[in-house]
Amino acid sequence: MKIHGTLSKWNDDRGFGFITPAEGGAEVFVHVSAFPRDGQRPQVGETLGFEVETGPDGRKRAIALTRPQQGSRARPAPRPPRARPRRSLLGRMLPLVVIVALVFGYERFSGQFMDWTSQVPADVLTTRIPAVESPPATTYRCDGRTHCSQMTSCEEATYFLRNCPGTKMDGGDRDGVPCEEQWCGHN
Repeated sequence: MKIHGTLSKWNDDRGFGFITPAEGGAEVFVHVSAFPRDGQRPQVGETLGFEVETGPDGRKRAIALTRPQQGSRARPAPRPPRARPRRSLLGRMLPLVVIVALVFGYERFSGQFMDWTSQVPADVLTTRIPAVESPPATTYRCDGRTHCSQMTSCEEATYFLRNCPGTKMDGGDRDGVPCEEQWCGHN
């Protein structure tokens, strides 16, 4: 049995609302899926025709809605098919130009890189570079000693003079040779 009423509340974000029946009574729940697919969004205040059914949860809900001012279940006119915009000659040729440029670039540069040995003199390719000798690992460390009497060798005194702050081992002549009288004297 068709009932008439007014859409009194509508939540467009959630797709549901309530219809107040014209002859009075409790509001009836309505879901967006009950509306005709005529392209119009539900509007609060519009008059609707509907039937009532009891849902699985035991509550009444509106189904088979009509909009009486538009007639029964009006359908929107079908949209004309959209014409694809035509691409310009440049737009059509650009992918081809990019592919040709990539192929040409690959051929040009891969040939250069693959054949680099023909451009290098043969003696350069066969010359061995000697290994760089690493400096010997030192067993010394700055531990606060500053005088020649605290050293055990010329090598140790030289390390302390070059690497440790506050050493007093140059003997005053500032020639860079430590402990000349004890360890590093010139014979």
